[in-house]
Amino acid sequence: MTIRWLLTLAAVVLLTLLTQIGGAVWLVTSVLLRRRRAGVAVFLALFLGLYAAGTAFSYAVAPIFGRVPLPCFDDGTSRLKMQSPLFCVLNRQYVVPELKDAATALSRHMDQAFPGTTTLALDANFPFFDGFPLFPHLSHSDGRKFDVAFFYQDAKGSYKDRATRSPIGYFAFEQPRAESILPCRDREDLLTLRWDLDFLQSLWQPLPLEEGRTAEALRWLSGEGSGFGIEKIFVEPHLAQRLGVEAESIRFQGCRAARHDDHIHMQVGK
Repeated sequence: MTIRWLLTLAAVVLLTLLTQIGGAVWLVTSVLLRRRRAGVAVFLALFLGLYAAGTAFSYAVAPIFGRVPLPCFDDGTSRLKMQSPLFCVLNRQYVVPELKDAATALSRHMDQAFPGTTTLALDANFPFFDGFPLFPHLSHSDGRKFDVAFFYQDAKGSYKDRATRSPIGYFAFEQPRAESILPCRDREDLLTLRWDLDFLQSLWQPLPLEEGRTAEALRWLSGEGSGFGIEKIFVEPHLAQRLGVEAESIRFQGCRAARHDDHIHMQVGK
């Protein structure tokens, strides 16, 4: 196998893991240009054009697979918004209709309880096929799970709307305190997605957690949220302890899954 085809294989695998449709689009682009000596610019231009068409097609066809997109753009009325356009570009904003209803209800409640609050959505699911993994998540594969960003404040203690510490809302961890509950203390699992990423932490914005809003979101999800089918909420035990929230549906995701002290995971049952 030549270097060219090894690179093609690597690109297909990576784009499939990141976007679901990107690997197929890369293959189609390669086939269309296989008999031409097209340069990198021509290849990328055709790929991006086909990818944009594939994304629009996914948006239109996803409901056939029982999934609908979360709002990517600010229409001036919705209090639920994707944290970054990147999630939409990568086709990671799809959920089943009942989960969208729950997320919308959460955002409306947060705006009523704290006027001017925007609820930011992070990774959800791909548009097609149950069981297709949304890397690096272990469970976002059936349209019934998605992540919500924490709420933050500035150094003066004022709520900072639509702000996250990291550019994509992930990997800016709330560090446990001395008295915190730490079920994974002293574990050294070889196979794990529980990355501490200590080298990144100093790069993020120094925004304190807005505890009132974050605690209220957890309280609503574990209370009124059950009426919308919310079955499980994942957050780190030390953070639930710190925020004073406790419910049967608020759970620990386990020591081999990604940390959940940078976002809230919510899911609806079947």
